[in-house]
Amino acid sequence: MAQQDSGPQQTPAPGSPSEEALDREAEEVTVAVMAASRLIVALSARALASVDVPLTLPQLRSLVALHTCGPIKLAAMAATLGVSPSTALRMAERLEGLGLTDRRVNPDNRREVVLRLTPAGEELVDRVLTHRRAEIRTLVERLPTDQRAALLPALTALTTAAAGLDPDLTPATDAGRLAGVLDDPLNPAP
Repeated sequence: MAQQDSGPQQTPAPGSPSEEALDREAEEVTVAVMAASRLIVALSARALASVDVPLTLPQLRSLVALHTCGPIKLAAMAATLGVSPSTALRMAERLEGLGLTDRRVNPDNRREVVLRLTPAGEELVDRVLTHRRAEIRTLVERLPTDQRAALLPALTALTTAAAGLDPDLTPATDAGRLAGVLDDPLNPAP
């Protein structure tokens, strides 16, 4: 049997006990999400520390974007990271100096620089992501079954709600933003 739409939801009157309860609940959820966010950042930092290459989290983020999307233009990387092209260039130079990325001039537009991961960069990203995934899985496995079962719909609802607020908050944003500039100009499709 299909559920019927009950119409617009009633909002509590300002200052009413139910509005105060909603405010308290929203604050409690906000505090919990912020704590979870700090935990994920800490796990990411710990995963990064597990490799023998000194990287910052923004540098790792750029490597993960390259890992996910393949070769991309320097300008697209800057937009993805929310930094200026000159900052992205300095980061690309540092990552190239570490042997993790390769920069090449786009043969179709010599003013563009295309970045790609080297095999060493791919291997490093794989190690960091595997480490982070294992730590998160260990935490999830420590939860009682009922809490673990409730976590998936709650996190899914949170990411769905974020999609309605700001397109930059959705999990696929980096890949989506880079779509259209991901054609590999160094290896064009036939």
